[in-house]
Amino acid sequence: MFDLTPDEWVAVRLSLRIAAVATLFALPLGVAVAWLLARRNFWGKSLLDGFVHLPLVLPPVVTGYLLLIWFGRRGLIGAFLADHFGIVFSFRWTGAALACGVMGFPLLVRAIRLSLEAVDRKLEDAASTLGASGIWTFATVTLPLALPGVVAGMVLCFAKALGEFGATITFVSNIPGETQTLSAAIYTYTNIPGGDAAAGRLVIVAIVIALAALVISEWFARRAGMRYRGD
Repeated sequence: MFDLTPDEWVAVRLSLRIAAVATLFALPLGVAVAWLLARRNFWGKSLLDGFVHLPLVLPPVVTGYLLLIWFGRRGLIGAFLADHFGIVFSFRWTGAALACGVMGFPLLVRAIRLSLEAVDRKLEDAASTLGASGIWTFATVTLPLALPGVVAGMVLCFAKALGEFGATITFVSNIPGETQTLSAAIYTYTNIPGGDAAAGRLVIVAIVIALAALVISEWFARRAGMRYRGD
């Protein structure tokens, strides 16, 4: 479709992999946090809500620096994971996925939370009255009804991860073939002589991928909504 060089294709594939991994790993925690914020009242709820949304208002380089301090090879969490499990995030593609997941997490949580708040509690009460446990009610009633919001949150998280730059480059640098994502590659090409054409091609690819993701998510959300409304 596009006459990309092998190096450009590497950046595209790496970005897709990082965005997908970031979204999938953020999803379970995102659902749990969204449910907690939507359905429970507790001391410190506003603080938790603010902490979850903090990456949206902080400069991305600040988030990347904090990740480097905590999850770097000598960081408190990073050193523990490296020494005991052999997991290393800094200057690895897994670190890029972590940074992208953190940056996209607020969008994921917010979309799912709004969807959970819109679910009719009477339907959940009816399931409980029929003997369903809390977990079973959530899995068979609440989550299916909130599915359009879950899909929307996943797409927002994926899109944010696909376009993330500041936190990623601060945490894992810009290593071709390892951490050089689509955004980092565009930035690199705009700073080298004769790189405008390559940057332009990658910009088009980024637009096409983001637009395709939005169209697919809208279609899936509509299908899910029709299914669970009985249309």
